[in-house]
Amino acid sequence: MVISPVQYIAIPLMAAFLIPLFGKLNKDLARIIPGLVLLYLSYISVVLMNQIISSNTIIVEIIAGWRPPWGINLVFSPLTGFLASMFSMLGFVIWMYTYNFKPEVDNAQKQKFYVLFMMLITGATGIVLTGDIFNLFVFLEITAISAYSLTAFYRERDGAEAAFKYLLIGSFSSTLILLAILLLYTQVGTLNMAEIALKMPGVDPFMKGVILILFFVGFGIESELFPLNGWSPDVYTQAPGPIGAIFAGMVVKAGIYGLVRVVFTLFDVKEILPLLVIIGMITMAVAEVIALRQGKLKRMLAYSSIGQMGLVAVAFGIGTHDSVFAAIFLMFNHAIIKGMLFLSGTYLVYNSTEKTLDDVDGIGKHLPFTSFLFALGALAIVGMPPFAGFWSKLYLLMAAADVRLMTVIAIILVVSVIEIVYYFRVIHRIYFRERISTIELKIPSFNAKLAMFILAIIIVAVGVYPDLISGFIERATTDLLDKQSYIQSVLSVGLK
Repeated sequence: MVISPVQYIAIPLMAAFLIPLFGKLNKDLARIIPGLVLLYLSYISVVLMNQIISSNTIIVEIIAGWRPPWGINLVFSPLTGFLASMFSMLGFVIWMYTYNFKPEVDNAQKQKFYVLFMMLITGATGIVLTGDIFNLFVFLEITAISAYSLTAFYRERDGAEAAFKYLLIGSFSSTLILLAILLLYTQVGTLNMAEIALKMPGVDPFMKGVILILFFVGFGIESELFPLNGWSPDVYTQAPGPIGAIFAGMVVKAGIYGLVRVVFTLFDVKEILPLLVIIGMITMAVAEVIALRQGKLKRMLAYSSIGQMGLVAVAFGIGTHDSVFAAIFLMFNHAIIKGMLFLSGTYLVYNSTEKTLDDVDGIGKHLPFTSFLFALGALAIVGMPPFAGFWSKLYLLMAAADVRLMTVIAIILVVSVIEIVYYFRVIHRIYFRERISTIELKIPSFNAKLAMFILAIIIVAVGVYPDLISGFIERATTDLLDKQSYIQSVLSVGLK
C-alpha cells in the first residue's frame, strides 16, 4: 500500500461520514473506528517522518494531477510533518481517554461526538499540510465548525452560550482571513503559498501591510492572542474535558501555525515581529494574572493555556533560529502537558457542577493516581526540572538573552512566578487540605488512566532526555526559516 500525506485528510474525513452507518450495524464500531484511524495515522506519521529525514527532502503531494502552482498540493515537510504527527498521536491518546469517558451518554450522542472529533482532526491536520492558502481557509472552517459543535456538546450546561460566543468571534476571524485571501489574490494572481511568497516582493507596500494586518488579526483570534481571545475561557470551561485537551493541543496550534506561516513564508516581513513580541507579552501577563484569581479549575487551566500561547508568540516574535526552536518546543510541550492537565483535571472535578478549586481539597488521598499526574503536569507546565517544560522555557530565555531582550526575560520570569503560585496552590489543596466536599468522586477507567500515563511518560522522558525530540524540532525550525527551499521544493515538483 502506498503511503501518502493525502491519507491524513481522506481517511479521517471518510471515517466521519461512515461512523453513523457502522454505528447502525454495531454500536461499538462508532467508538472503535476513530481509534483505528488515528492509530493508522500515527503509523504513517512514523513512516513519512523517517522518509523525509533519511532523504533530507520534503514530500509534495500533487492532487488530481495538476502540479503547483495550478493545482492543490499538500506539503509534508519537517515542520508540517512534525505537527501532523503530533496531532495524530495526541488524537489517539485522547480517543483512548474518551472510549468509556461518559458511559451514561446514549449511542446517538457518542456517534455525534466521534463524527465531530474526526472532522476536527481532518481540519487541524489539513491546515498544516496544505500548500494552498484558500484550502488553508477551508480546513480552518472545518476545524471551527467542529469546535463550535463540540463546545455545545453538553446541552444541559452553558455550552450553547459559549459556543455562540465562539461562533461570533470565530466568524469575524474567518471573514478577515477570507478578505485577506481575496485581496492577496488580486495582487499576485495565485493561491499557492510558494508562488505567493515568490511574488510578494512585487506587491505594493501599502496593500501588503493591509493584507498582513488582516491575516494577523484573523489568525490572532485563532491563536488566543490578546485582546482577541475573549472566546477561549468559556469554551475551555464548557466543552467536555477531553475537548479542552484537543483545543489546547490541536486547534490553537493550527491557528498559530497559520499565523507564522503567513509571517515567515508568505510575507517575510521582519518589521511585524516586534509587534508579535509585544502582543505575546501582554497576552502572557494578562492571562496569568487572571488565572491567579480564578476559583474554578477548568477556567484556571483555560487562562493558563492562553498565557502559554502568549509565550509561544514571544518566542516566534524574537525571530532568531534559537527562539523559533524554543517556540516549536513550547508548542509541543504545551500540547502534551496541557493535554494531561485537562484530562486529569476533568476527573478531579468530574461530578462537580461548579468545578471550583474547593472541590479538589484533600482529593489526593482518594484519587492518588489522577492527583499525582495532575501535580506532575503542574510542575512540568511551570518549567520545573526534570520535566519537558523546563527545556523549552530555558531555550527561550537563552534565545532572548542572546539578543539582549532583558525586559522580555524579566517579564517571563515574573509571569512564571505567578504561574507557580496558582499551580502550587492547587497542589496544596489536593494534598494538604482536608476533604469536606460530599461530591461523589469518579474513578478513571483503565483506558483513561493509560492515556494519561502515556502523556506522563512523554513529559518525563523528554525532560530527562530532550534529544528524543530536539532533532525533529531542529529540522522543523530550519524548515520554517528556509523560505527559499520551501518555494523551490514546491514549485519544482513534477518538472522533468
